[in-house]
Amino acid sequence: MAHNVLGSDLQTCSTKPLTGFYRNGMCETGAGDDGVHTVCARVTKEFLVYSASVGNDLTTPMPEYGFDGLKPGDQWCLCAPRWQEALEAGAAPFVVLESTHIGTLEWVKLSDLKAHACL
Repeated sequence: MAHNVLGSDLQTCSTKPLTGFYRNGMCETGAGDDGVHTVCARVTKEFLVYSASVGNDLTTPMPEYGFDGLKPGDQWCLCAPRWQEALEAGAAPFVVLESTHIGTLEWVKLSDLKAHACL
């Protein structure tokens, strides 16, 4: 079992919408996950606008991939480097610490994740 940034077992991020590199609801990572999809984020409107502005539109449905598009409040496994970029731009979404893979700490400080943790 993978671990989260708090050191306990990694919890499910979201099954509706179904997220994760492996599309199993978990922010697990492994071979082939070049984006490092390890941050379980609760997306905000501000983040979605930011993401689209840097070329990653997460709101537009892509039925061919079974993706309905995200809306504020949805939880989604984000790429750790993208979350860090959003933080630096002042647009980081909330984080579900229990569902954020420990590998995220190679890209992001735990203190920054905790500062954006969902309550």
